[in-house]
Amino acid sequence: MNVLRTKADKLMTGKPFKSSRDLKNHAYIHTGAKPYSCRHCSDSFTWHRQLKTHLLKSHNESTWFTCHICQKKFSRSDQLKTHLLRHEDVGPYVCSECAKCFYTAYALKRHQPTHSDFKPFCCGLCDKDFKCKENIIKHFK
Repeated sequence: MNVLRTKADKLMTGKPFKSSRDLKNHAYIHTGAKPYSCRHCSDSFTWHRQLKTHLLKSHNESTWFTCHICQKKFSRSDQLKTHLLRHEDVGPYVCSECAKCFYTAYALKRHQPTHSDFKPFCCGLCDKDFKCKENIIKHFK
């Protein structure tokens, strides 16, 4: 029995996607498919990005992106770019409700429900509603 669901799950039978490729990639979550295989070992991955990271970390294939300030290494350039914002103490994503700054759009998106009464996650056992996924997971424990 799946006890973690969203209110959208109650209302919709399917999740909308921008393209058929996005839908195909999403389906991997449900099928457990891992179509990206490592040419050096027997590991396989759901996402191409996971394979690229594996090739870099496990087989030293490709190059690291290194912070010129602290020498921390990243497997992707977008990770380094976000990291550099922390050195500059710049959070370019600003909450319109409280002016709190965030380094990533995802972090801002996770913060925004704190200003709303909307609770999109509901427990499949007791129907209690929650604003964020982390809180419903704590509820289950």
